[in-house]
Amino acid sequence: MKKSILVMSLFFVTTSLFAQNLNQSQIQRGGFVGPTITKSTIEKAKTYKDDMPVAIEGYIIEHLGKDKYLFRDSTGDITIEIDNENWNGMQISPKDKVTIHGEVDKDWMSIEIDVDSITKE
Repeated sequence: MKKSILVMSLFFVTTSLFAQNLNQSQIQRGGFVGPTITKSTIEKAKTYKDDMPVAIEGYIIEHLGKDKYLFRDSTGDITIEIDNENWNGMQISPKDKVTIHGEVDKDWMSIEIDVDSITKE
């Protein structure tokens, strides 16, 4: 009888500690809170080096085919590439102001932005 009470007590303590650690790890999940990449313009982004991170506010004006789109802000136009999974179910029209986050992709004769995320303003 004493052994079974001891075993049950030990089980309870172990289970409680495991649950407490699980809750703490869930609470500790999160992300960075602080300064992020400041918004740029298309004009400035065209001067950035390949693979440099960029955030630009503007409008997706036209679908150019496959995963390419024409993006415009007050300083000009640039081709952007948006993979299907980066739409996150959003419906966006040329009237919707958005912020795109991605990387500059410079090739021999072209420059575009590979989009990682889009947010509607």
